[in-house]
Amino acid sequence: MPTEVIMPKVDMDMAKGKIMSWHIAEGERVSKGDPLFDIETDKAAMEVEAPADGILYHTAPEGMEIPIGTPCAWLYAEGEDVGEQPAPFAGQGAHTVQPEQAAVTDEDDTTSPEHALASVDAVAGEATDKVRATPRARSLASGAGLNLADLIGTGPRGRVQAQDVENEIALRDTRPAPPQTPVAFRAETGALAVTRSKGGTGTPIVMIHGFASNAMSWGQIEAHVKHRPIIRIDLPGHGKSPKLRIDSFADLVREMRRAFDDLNLETAHLVGHSLGGAISIALADTRAKRLSSLTLLAPAGLGPDINGNAVTGICRATRTESLAPWLRALVANEDLVTDSYARLAMEGREDANLRAAQTRLADALFPDGVQAFDLRAALQRIDLPTRILWGKQDAIIPWQHALRAPGHMALHLFDGIGHMAHIECPDAVGKIIKSVV
Repeated sequence: MPTEVIMPKVDMDMAKGKIMSWHIAEGERVSKGDPLFDIETDKAAMEVEAPADGILYHTAPEGMEIPIGTPCAWLYAEGEDVGEQPAPFAGQGAHTVQPEQAAVTDEDDTTSPEHALASVDAVAGEATDKVRATPRARSLASGAGLNLADLIGTGPRGRVQAQDVENEIALRDTRPAPPQTPVAFRAETGALAVTRSKGGTGTPIVMIHGFASNAMSWGQIEAHVKHRPIIRIDLPGHGKSPKLRIDSFADLVREMRRAFDDLNLETAHLVGHSLGGAISIALADTRAKRLSSLTLLAPAGLGPDINGNAVTGICRATRTESLAPWLRALVANEDLVTDSYARLAMEGREDANLRAAQTRLADALFPDGVQAFDLRAALQRIDLPTRILWGKQDAIIPWQHALRAPGHMALHLFDGIGHMAHIECPDAVGKIIKSVV
């Protein structure tokens, strides 16, 4: 059983504590006594230490108030299965929206500055809670939608005071309101789309595609491994999957883990590309006993670098002419992306809500063109037969991220290949995967 991380009582009148910031990311190992997170009460702020050794999962969001004596995270032992969150955070109740119950709303504006700021705060950890400020100032700033990092504090050591916030609110009220951005994203509900091959025997292969792609992208690889059953999972907001509301990488992994668990497989070979590779690492970290091997193609999550312009360009493109240049950035040989290929790709992206869903997802995962999740510690813990494949002309994620893998993992680097090795050199990739499965 995982160890509960309990919100401590640090003064007599304390009823709740606010999570200011986590010192340890989800999926990282901690030792008993390590600084784990900072809390703020009505009277004080303090650092809380880890109550035991373990790997941190299911953390309460920064900024959430947690009642005293109730869990705000859980620590799992090495090799312990990580399932759904053992219990909702106390007081969360109706505010916890499961994907199957998520309401369709027009309030999820993925293009507004306010939404972009919220995503950076929630995912990248650069929240206003990092700024020195009084509790009253934080409350006022939160209610007014202000970023404390933008304010100049007049208190001791630059601490933001309530008066500083009130002054900024008064100034803001005299400025002209920014133009309204049309609301686009409408959240959907339902299970993720899963497709299966008709033939094959033995241990199945589960394939997870990358961002802005879909399950059909594996077609050229499947010809090499058709002797095995093939199962493909579409990411939320991709292919035939519903456009779920995803606010963080942890949310995304939770949905993909649910889809994987629903397959009820005794064991499987797992193959993932780019963002799908990052998800595969997270699955292998928590479902190792149900996997036989792991193959990663240019996986995300091994460093902060990513071509944010390409990600944004693909998300925003509304016509073939604006999409084609970014598609060509995915490959080393631009001749592979013909005009007809670009037209077909744009036809698959004509749904404005699909583009909005992917824009929102990119905003959560790659704020300001940075990978806001780090899976290096998780990769180090994986003890499965693992192969990492990467093109040395990758213009999306630097191939040098592969060098952060542990020594027991096989590394395959391809000259003259970009981010899409499974499309640029499918025979070479297919043979490597076939040798594993």
